[in-house]
Amino acid sequence: MPGAAVEGIVSSNRGPTYGHSVCRWCYGGFELKDLCARVKAMGYGSVELLSESEWSVVHDAGLACAVANGPTSIVEGMNRRETHDRILKEAERLLPLVAKAGIPQMIVFSGNRRGMPDDEGLANCADCLRRIMPAAKAEGVTIVMELLNSKVDHRDYMCDRTPWGVRLAEAVGDDRFRLLYDIYHMQVMEGDVIRTIRDHSKWIGHYHTGGVPGRNEIGMTQELFYPAICAAIAGTGYTGFIGQEFIPALDPMESLRSAITLCRDPRAG
Repeated sequence: MPGAAVEGIVSSNRGPTYGHSVCRWCYGGFELKDLCARVKAMGYGSVELLSESEWSVVHDAGLACAVANGPTSIVEGMNRRETHDRILKEAERLLPLVAKAGIPQMIVFSGNRRGMPDDEGLANCADCLRRIMPAAKAEGVTIVMELLNSKVDHRDYMCDRTPWGVRLAEAVGDDRFRLLYDIYHMQVMEGDVIRTIRDHSKWIGHYHTGGVPGRNEIGMTQELFYPAICAAIAGTGYTGFIGQEFIPALDPMESLRSAITLCRDPRAG
């Protein structure tokens, strides 16, 4: 798979502004090839959260994959030392493939607490990430850990607040580790989204959307005002992708068409 070609696609969709991406799992009712054709026509530049067997489909459609699936699951992540050797082995296998495919980022998760204190879990995650960083740096791939809510959707998940994630990023201390700031999840957990984005943008490598409450469309019937949020993201100088990760309750393609308009980068003119 020619990584240089995909890198060109990423660059042409980003330019000086951020790009728009679709999280594949929310649209499982569509064949991936069909989904790619539909969202590309709307102006999306990426379909993300894909496993290695899917990368070529997106590439052949002329799209990027903003984030590849990684070696952890939401429940079983990096916060337990007994998982570290397995995670490291799979990360070292995946990272050269991710890089060759021209994918800039790979997602990981903290795992659930299951009674573990947050400080212990943070130290364990930091140790695991530091072991992975040499391979990530060698391949030029950024590892992103997603912030998820533990209140509604992912009960007991450890990386559930921005301050914990920022402490982890500081402990890892490497430019190849960043947070995936999920706007929906962090509104559920802590609110104050725009201030948080402005204060901690240097630790954020990617963004996801979703309507609150319900995790459905991001239109005007829910409590988050995405034009203002996206203007704040643009104000930080962000040039990656914003991934639509809402679960459509209405017509999925019409909802995606509306979402890209709501999340338009104000720097695009």
